[in-house]
Amino acid sequence: MKLHELQPHPGATRDKKRVGRGISAGQGKTAGKGHKGQKTRSGDRTVPPYFEGGQTPLHQRIPKRGFVSPNRREFVPVNVKVLEKLFEEGSEITPEALSQKGLCSKNDLVKVLGDGELTKKFTVKAHAFSKSAREKIEKAGGTCEVIGK
Repeated sequence: MKLHELQPHPGATRDKKRVGRGISAGQGKTAGKGHKGQKTRSGDRTVPPYFEGGQTPLHQRIPKRGFVSPNRREFVPVNVKVLEKLFEEGSEITPEALSQKGLCSKNDLVKVLGDGELTKKFTVKAHAFSKSAREKIEKAGGTCEVIGK
């Protein structure tokens, strides 16, 4: 076999569609573009997918509600019942320890919430505490320490 003998299998290639070459060619007159309108004209006049033909666009028609502050701090909630279950008595609970247990990621802000009962004594270091969580931890003999970030 020689290089000049190579050719694709029969039926693997098709001839280029030659539009606008007369009525008998099957793609004469409007050349498959329909009648008139922006998409039939030559030049780069593509319409973006969100364009609705001059009708008021969807993002302007739907009602806008609420406000989200760009300065908000989002906390990962951790309940005292989870601390009771995962940690031994007398252990120091920090965001790093919580991330090792899979409760948050390393850079998350942690807030301890007061859902559940606490019988073990802990030293808990977190970014925020709810009033009930602080009461339960101190009632069990532990301490709460707020760390800043």
